[in-house]
Parts: sequence; C-alpha cells; structure tokens
Amino acid sequence: MNTENKQEIEEDHEASLLNLRMGKIKHKIAIISGKGGVGKTLVTVNLAISLAMKGRNGKVGLLDADLHGPCVPKMLGMKGERLEAGPPGIFPAFGPLNIRVVSMDFLLPNDDEPVIWRGPLKMGAIKQFLSEIVWGDLDYLLIDLPPGTGDESLSVLQLIPDINGVIIVTIPSEVSKGVVKKAITFARKMEVPIIGIIENMSGLVCPHCGGKIEVFGKGGGEKMAAETGVPLLGSIPLDPRISLDSDSGIPFISEYRNSEAFKIFDSIVQKIEKFVEGV
Repeated sequence: MNTENKQEIEEDHEASLLNLRMGKIKHKIAIISGKGGVGKTLVTVNLAISLAMKGRNGKVGLLDADLHGPCVPKMLGMKGERLEAGPPGIFPAFGPLNIRVVSMDFLLPNDDEPVIWRGPLKMGAIKQFLSEIVWGDLDYLLIDLPPGTGDESLSVLQLIPDINGVIIVTIPSEVSKGVVKKAITFARKMEVPIIGIIENMSGLVCPHCGGKIEVFGKGGGEKMAAETGVPLLGSIPLDPRISLDSDSGIPFISEYRNSEAFKIFDSIVQKIEKFVEGV
C-alpha cells in the first residue's frame, strides 16, 4: 500500500469516527468572541451549568478548545483531573452535575507548562478532542473557543458539519464592539448560524444605594445587535460574587439562584433551546 492510499484510508477512518462521536450529540454550540477579556469562558461555564440544571444531569458536555489558556477546569473546580483512556477511546472528566469536560489543562504536567504549538498541531488536537473523546449521548456540547478567529475556531466550525450555531460574547464598550463584530463576520463567512449575542459585564448594581454603574459603558450589545441583525440574547450584570466563585471553582449559577444574573442566564438558555429546536 502506497503512502497516498494509506493516508486516504486514515482520513476516512478519522472522518467516520468523528461523525460517530458527533452523531450521538443532539446540539453542538460554539461560544466565540473576537476579543479576549470579555468573560467568554465564564459565560460558557455558567451556560453549561444552566443547561444541566434543566433536567439534563449527565447530558451536557463542555469542550475547552482554548489550547493556550485553558480556564474551564479552574472555574468548575476540576484542577488536577486527568482524562482516562480505554478500548473505545478517551473518556472526558466529570464535573458538577456530571458535565463531561475535556480540556488541554487535563493533559499538562503543571500549571506553568505552556503549549507552544503551530497551526497543524492545534488543528490535530481539536480533531482528536472531537473524534477520539467518547462523549457518549449528550443533549448539548458547548465548545469554548479562544479569542479571535484563528486555527482553533476555524477547525471547530469546519469539522462539525451539523453544528447548530455560535454564540457571540461581548462587553458594553465600543472597543469591544468593534473587535467582536469580526467574529460575526467570521461566522457568516463560514456559513454557520449565529444564535445571538450575549453582553457580559453589563453594569454594576451598587449594593448600598441600588444605583447602576456603567463600568464599561452602555449599550454596546444592543448597538451591535442593531447593526448586524443578530439578536441580543441577554445582558449579564457585573457581580463581584461571580469572580470570587470562578476563582474558587464554584459555578455562580448553582450558588445564587435568586440573583439577577441567574435569571438572565435562565432566560438566555430558554432562547437557545428555542433556537436549536426550531421553535
């Protein structure tokens, strides 16, 4: 068998395996932002918890596709977890509410170890995460993409043929709006549906007087939605407890069910459910 035929057989096998794994997952959604520092991972983690809390214990997966700066394990209290391998493939680690989690963080020897990879290696890792991980039967797989529109984002959107869509995360500032709009253009060029925009860090409610402080400006998400024709799914307020919980590895949504942020996340999840179900 010549090298060309062997490579073709290997590629066919990889494609079949990927289709097999992804075929067991009802809905696949990527969370993206053209800009770093907007709290995209925090939004993704709490969306996963919100989905799992709606009677989907063990039916939600989360792929941390940020190979260079994986943060999902820290926010879910899963530092130190490792992936296990068996005859069918590699198994995800299990987090709160039995969310199935895969992250490069689980493969690194220590927190200080950097991932110094060029494009082909990164694309290969993303392919392995999607095809060699035994995700099992899931209702939702959320994919937390790194900032920008580079190799990881391109690989995910190209490899999953039936991806339901992407969610765009921004903050109210004009600087963020200008950069994040590139992610919307990127998704459209890739011909991937855009579920909507989530505006994070949308004002801080003073715990003493009840007044709202627009720390990062106001209305960036609404303006972006109006300019691009993409619906605004919701605006999540700043809450110091969110940062404290994330640092402690506790999902905010599971702790503060009476908070304004919980109500907004719940509303966003309802809109996502309607979108993927075609309602």
